[in-house]
Amino acid sequence: MTDAFKLKKGLGRGLSSLIGDVSATNKSNKVSISSIVVNKLQPRKNFNKEQMEELTNSIKERGIIQPIIVRKKSDKYEIVAGERRWQAAQHAGLHEVPIVEIEADDLKSLEFAIVENVQRDDLNPIEEANGYRRLIDEFQYDQDKVAKFIGKSRTHITNCLRLLTLPTEVIKLIEDKKLSQGHGKIIVGLENSYQIAKKIAEKKLSVRQAENLVRIYKSSKKFKVITNDTNIKSLENSLQEKTGLRTKIHHKKNNKGILSFEYNNTDQLDRLVMVIKANY
Repeated sequence: MTDAFKLKKGLGRGLSSLIGDVSATNKSNKVSISSIVVNKLQPRKNFNKEQMEELTNSIKERGIIQPIIVRKKSDKYEIVAGERRWQAAQHAGLHEVPIVEIEADDLKSLEFAIVENVQRDDLNPIEEANGYRRLIDEFQYDQDKVAKFIGKSRTHITNCLRLLTLPTEVIKLIEDKKLSQGHGKIIVGLENSYQIAKKIAEKKLSVRQAENLVRIYKSSKKFKVITNDTNIKSLENSLQEKTGLRTKIHHKKNNKGILSFEYNNTDQLDRLVMVIKANY
């Protein structure tokens, strides 16, 4: 193993094991930054601006400590791992960057790109899930193999993959960080998941509060509201959306009636009082 690959800790277990499976040059070389092109199979679509600025400042002060892993592509070098470092190097005004050239076919290059990215803590949950999905679809991995290879639990892999079953609009909310992975997990499979997701995002509910909202929605499905007055039903729905609690209006012919909210614990009661105070 070359000195360039005494970097296993930074690269992660999966990526390090992949490096051991391919041939590499005996030393790190420096090449022109313009001779490097991005990997079109890169699973990461979004790069954190603040973290990119921090990396850029670090490179300005100390240079690139960890070489960029590349493979030869015609007269260029295609990035296999290290696109963030390459982008930051450009922002830092570097003209040359250190590289380690490996021999890898398209499939191995894709595997490298996925593994490097899914092992980063700041990877978008949807990008992470898509990475796992591609390992399964394009490399014939099963969930157990993905979990072992990436170094995460089987449950984590399963929950990530389930996010991809959400409607496109909900996925977009997660990608935009308006919903967390925890929020997405609890609304998977719901008929009106987008409406609930919007409510969670608008009200900035915690995961626990969102769980209570989903629980109320599920319990309300067991009851059929009997009313011929569409205006009353519309009002019930509006109040239920605002409070997150099952709402019932018993309207009499003399225009008198009873308005009731059903709560299951003191947290829901506190939530109702907070909504009433905030809006009225």
